[in-house]
Amino acid sequence: MDTDTPHPPVVVHPASSGGRRVVIRGHDVGRALRRGDVEEFLRRAGLEDPDIDDPRLVEWRGGDSDAWP
Repeated sequence: MDTDTPHPPVVVHPASSGGRRVVIRGHDVGRALRRGDVEEFLRRAGLEDPDIDDPRLVEWRGGDSDAWP
């Protein structure tokens, strides 16, 4: 996954009762209920050890990586 793009390739949307929607390169990959879920989505997308706190990789909307429903 190219992390040198001007916009992060991963967007984690605000929390709701169903978790946080995760979008990778415009594709909805599911809902995360915790940090580990986001990391797993990124592993499935090809990243071995993703740094989900890297703003070049992940854009957190409506709270950071510690904001969960």
